[in-house]
Amino acid sequence: MAAAVVSSAGGVTLIGGGAVTPEDMSQALAVAPVLVAADGGADAALKLGQRPTAVIGDFDSLSQEARAILPPETLHHVAEQDSTDFQKCLSRIDAPFVIAIGFSGLRLDHTLAALNVMTRFPARRVILIAAEDIIFLCPPRLCLDLPPGSRLSLFPMGSSRGTSQGLEWPIDGLEFAPDGRSGTSNRVTGPVQLTMQGRMLVLLPRDMLGAALATPLER
Repeated sequence: MAAAVVSSAGGVTLIGGGAVTPEDMSQALAVAPVLVAADGGADAALKLGQRPTAVIGDFDSLSQEARAILPPETLHHVAEQDSTDFQKCLSRIDAPFVIAIGFSGLRLDHTLAALNVMTRFPARRVILIAAEDIIFLCPPRLCLDLPPGSRLSLFPMGSSRGTSQGLEWPIDGLEFAPDGRSGTSNRVTGPVQLTMQGRMLVLLPRDMLGAALATPLER
């Protein structure tokens, strides 16, 4: 992993150049007050009245206007083209968790690339906020205290299997794969306990962010 550009004892909000609303920014900064921008995400942050602590990326989408506004010491250019700006940022942030905004809602390829990177960083706690959902990689063991009736979806990023408690449709004995079975639109019946082998994304309504952060992380 590259040397840390940003170190924080608390959470970091990472903003990309996708669709970002004031509500996205407020929800993220409420739990992760240090703001970092991925390349052109700096322009999105400035439009919402926020100045990032650091901007990291290859700067192919960072505007000249943003460069003129931001102090030079906050700009961290990474020239290599073998990774996305999202990956460049995650590998240079040292924090207990990262809340990612602005990585969905416009270009689908950017959204898919962000989910791919999350899958390849299993040791990092990254929660992506989308328009209706929060998305994170399921650890080997996950406990969630969610209201009965809540929606919980599972989407495999590779061959996966697991066990469940507290879901209307248990996953025990099922085989999941990107080109096979997925686990969308399950419902919570009580305290949720999941064990998981393989790479599986968990999708919850975005008002469940606090519950997702409250669960201990096991990787």
